[in-house]
Amino acid sequence: MDSALTLIGLPIALGVIMLGLGLGLTIADFRRVAQHPRAAVIALVCQVLVLPAICFCLVLAFDLAPELAVGMMLLAASPGGTTANLYSHLFGGHVALNITLTAINSVLAVFTLPILVNLSAAYFLPDGRSLGLQFDKVVQVFAIVLVPVAIGMLIRARLPHVAERLNRPVRILSVVVLVAVIAGAVLGERENVADYFVAVGLAVLAFNLLSLAIGYGVPRLAGVDRSAATAAGFEIGIHNSTLAITIALSPALLDSTQMAIPGAVYGIVMFFTAAAFGYLVTRVRTRSAATSTP
Repeated sequence: MDSALTLIGLPIALGVIMLGLGLGLTIADFRRVAQHPRAAVIALVCQVLVLPAICFCLVLAFDLAPELAVGMMLLAASPGGTTANLYSHLFGGHVALNITLTAINSVLAVFTLPILVNLSAAYFLPDGRSLGLQFDKVVQVFAIVLVPVAIGMLIRARLPHVAERLNRPVRILSVVVLVAVIAGAVLGERENVADYFVAVGLAVLAFNLLSLAIGYGVPRLAGVDRSAATAAGFEIGIHNSTLAITIALSPALLDSTQMAIPGAVYGIVMFFTAAAFGYLVTRVRTRSAATSTP
């Protein structure tokens, strides 16, 4: 974990990913929350409070190893990923709401993620130690996560044509760098990866399914329309596993391959569960429309 690839590649990868997110954001994205206040507030409460509590219960129920337990809590604390926007678009969700929630959650995570990870580490790890993501390193998280987002938004605001040209190359670069770093880390732990998948797979699947169900079901019970509820479902159900993996692996932050395992497993599982969820929601919406048609 002390290789040059990890020491240099991970911070660069995370910085590039956050820059790419910033290139697609404007101040207007944050203002859109006013158009769907109920859906946004419910989604944020579920994301920040409800899901970590559910994840904690699942970790205890599945009796996960301490490092995997902290990795699960790290995943629960991570904001929604940009993949949620794509799924929302494909299955009739309110994409503008997704963008707003992604932006707000990304900023909130800078504050909530260090708190949750430290509380989890203090509870689950045998010596109760605080890991790399301590409160005195919140500034470091700001530098790695928030500053690139701000730079990307500034470029988008001042030089929109440049932002459009950079958007695709930045995304490709972030994927290439991140895949190389993760591949190197996985190869170093190749003898244990299958065991970790078995150990955490069911817990990850349960958490993913519950996240999707809560993200859609709670807003619907509160009277939110199906489009906004679908957006909330994807936003809450598809966590930013890339961010969780990067934070777990980064020597400047958590520096733990084991803690990255839940995020890596989740990053595979979520594509299938999200597609199934989208198909189910679409069928329900179609059936409801057919029933209401005279």
